[in-house]
Amino acid sequence: MIRKHSATLHGHRTSFSLEEPFWEELKAIAAHRALPLAVLISEIDDARPADSNLSSALRVHVLAWLKAQAETGG
Repeated sequence: MIRKHSATLHGHRTSFSLEEPFWEELKAIAAHRALPLAVLISEIDDARPADSNLSSALRVHVLAWLKAQAETGG
């Protein structure tokens, strides 16, 4: 099920939609990196291409993280 979430990025509120498994993995990545979730989301937002949306960028980040973890065994 897709859920709408919101965060404050660079002083302004934004919203995005994510399926629950992506949301849970995003929180796990933030915890693993010892970052507040909002900081991780800001990093992903800052790095995404201008023509992409935040929801997609978050999903791609989770996928890339999980693939990297699988490759390194971590």
